[in-house]
Amino acid sequence: MYRITIKEGKDKAPRRHHPWVFSGAMDSVEPSYTGPDWAEVVSKSGMFIAYGWYDEESHISLRLMSWNKKEKTGDDFIRKLVREAVFRRKEFFSLPDTTAFRLIHGEADFLPGFACDAYGKEIRILISSRFADTFLPVVASELTAMLNPSIIEAVTDRQFAGIEGLKERVRHFRNGEETKEDENRENVRFIESGIWYEAAPGKGQKSGFYCDQRDNRVITGHYAKGKTVLDLFSYTGSFTLHALKNGALSVDAVDSSESALRHLLYQIHLNEDKKTLPEGSRDRVSITPSDAFDFIRASEDGKYDMMILDPPKLAKTKSALENAMKAYKDLNRVAMMKIRNGGIIATYSCSGAMTRDDFRMMLGWAATDAGCEIQILHTLSAGEDHPVRLSFPESEYLKGYLIRVLK
Repeated sequence: MYRITIKEGKDKAPRRHHPWVFSGAMDSVEPSYTGPDWAEVVSKSGMFIAYGWYDEESHISLRLMSWNKKEKTGDDFIRKLVREAVFRRKEFFSLPDTTAFRLIHGEADFLPGFACDAYGKEIRILISSRFADTFLPVVASELTAMLNPSIIEAVTDRQFAGIEGLKERVRHFRNGEETKEDENRENVRFIESGIWYEAAPGKGQKSGFYCDQRDNRVITGHYAKGKTVLDLFSYTGSFTLHALKNGALSVDAVDSSESALRHLLYQIHLNEDKKTLPEGSRDRVSITPSDAFDFIRASEDGKYDMMILDPPKLAKTKSALENAMKAYKDLNRVAMMKIRNGGIIATYSCSGAMTRDDFRMMLGWAATDAGCEIQILHTLSAGEDHPVRLSFPESEYLKGYLIRVLK
């Protein structure tokens, strides 16, 4: 185990349980680095602060995980954190209309770089840190012991593979042991808020589906009745499905991925067959593979009386925030200009580097430039299975507002 001393004046955030420590905050590391391992972290005066995982090859070289001096680090510690995270979600296992939800939410559950989701009888894990890549077999073994999934599939997050020095790969675990991919494995089906979905193995953004928007889809859908809707960055159409369920007149779904849009249509047919969507829902949907920014600029003024703006992460780091703010502002400004007077916009950001105050300020600037007023009807965030850890504000990565535009 390493002993890492934090520089004087740099121990405020670690003492307040923020889990990230960068190399510039470290005064010394003893013994000299030979490879990733556990570390005891102390102040300049030698007082204990926390235990963490030290890895100089990670872009966050020290990740703090326990502030209990009596804690024993190691595989059993990781297993305990997994059990605690799953137990905190026990209510989700008995929901009558939802079988997809988050099991482990990264640093918010004290397991950095792990995003673990249940999809019916499968578990999918998105790996975004070297720590998570190292301890994946331990986490998979404990999840198997607790939940006995049919398979666990772990995918390296391509957004972090480069900066973490990780190889992009897909790994599989059955009965707690790593195994080869089953080429004949079928798509997994699951239900969320009464709507059926299907996800292909080893494919898709994030871990295959966006569980974090579950509550927001329901809230947004309630406003779609009788409206002409634009679902921008629709991916495989979760917001579109809820709009149809709630009686939208029509939905234009736009995404850069034509295959995602084709899958959207398949899921409409699936839900028509299951009687969870009204008959004829497919006839009320059009799909357009296009750059979303280009599409909305070229769209007809006043055509839509509801828009859903759910772009991918535009600010991956704080250094990218300035340019991302300009992009978010441009997108929302154009939407406010194009939508009908009194129209509804559900607008989101999943950029952890952008705070909620940043997002709200951006909406104000967009409204000013669009020459309109906006009313906030709902403040939106991820569901309770994606908790926000107060000592780690970055865990509030998903922010949204449901607004009315007045011209």
